[in-house]
Amino acid sequence: MTASYIGHHKSDLDTPILCIDLDLMDSNIKRMAEFLHRHKKSWRPHAKCHKTPAIAWKEIAAGAIGATVAKVSEAEVMAATGIRDILIANMIVGQMKWERLAALCAWADPIVACDHFAQVEPLAAICFRNGVTCRIIIEINIGLDRVGTRPGRDTFDLALAISKLKGVELVGIMGYEGHLLRIENAEEKRRQIREAMAILAECADKLRHDGLRCDIVSAGGTGSYHISAECDGITELQCGGGIFADPFYLQECHVGGLDSALSVLATVVSRPTLDRAVLDSGRKTLNPDVQLPIVKDWPDASVKRLSAEHCELTLGPQSQNLKIGDKVELIVGYADFTTPLHDQFYGFRGERLEVVWPILGRGKLQ
Repeated sequence: MTASYIGHHKSDLDTPILCIDLDLMDSNIKRMAEFLHRHKKSWRPHAKCHKTPAIAWKEIAAGAIGATVAKVSEAEVMAATGIRDILIANMIVGQMKWERLAALCAWADPIVACDHFAQVEPLAAICFRNGVTCRIIIEINIGLDRVGTRPGRDTFDLALAISKLKGVELVGIMGYEGHLLRIENAEEKRRQIREAMAILAECADKLRHDGLRCDIVSAGGTGSYHISAECDGITELQCGGGIFADPFYLQECHVGGLDSALSVLATVVSRPTLDRAVLDSGRKTLNPDVQLPIVKDWPDASVKRLSAEHCELTLGPQSQNLKIGDKVELIVGYADFTTPLHDQFYGFRGERLEVVWPILGRGKLQ
């Protein structure tokens, strides 16, 4: 399917395809940008939900300062379209990756996360040899227990050691409160997230007090951004998934004020029984591991099971008239794991195809 389908009605297109409701996505981008602006926080949205420079540029047009990615190759994709301010919120290790990162510094201005001197010292030597400087941010463990330095002395010692290297420049710290996103009680969630953000703010104050640079204090995923944005000491948020507002965020993380904008258009290929329908969109089209997709426009239908190429629906009284050949939309439960299964997004304004965007960051794993 190519750009020759621009202007066609959604029902005319073959399936399965990954669809964006452009009006809803644009509204989500605007709401998030305005919310963070009101709270005096910069927005550096993570691109893992879309992996598409065209969408990153829409976020920048709305006020984002740049993009966040997880891999050097993803940063290269963003930089190739002119995006310069890119946070690689991951540890980068290995000679080839360090060489690529140094090369990227010649035509963009990336920041790379670290939690150990062994990740930074070789990079600094390569950057210095190539006459470039790479910005460095220290990730601090604020409770997720995945990566990150321990707050306090360990963080300070690493910051001091980095500050003495040529070829790199320490610019700040980051942390991720991902372990707190699904807390049911709203007040308890707010309390624990505030405590986690206070760890970052305290570390930043300590670094600055001791003469070390800490311009950036980065945090805040979509599942917590409405709380993290209220916290003193945080300078920027990485929340990116809100542009699609997956059911995971709305239902599991209790995020409000956004509308689900990403779906898969599928076709009914079998009707084994009155209360069952089978679609042409299985696990190779939709990843259900974090959150099952939701059947759009049919509230009494639900996803029962996904196999490799089939999605089985349980049908209620209103949806039992679905017949073979009918088109059904499934709201993607969690975009981060579904987007990489597709080559392109199909952007619709109303029911008409307006744009086809290649997912240029797909498969960029190095």
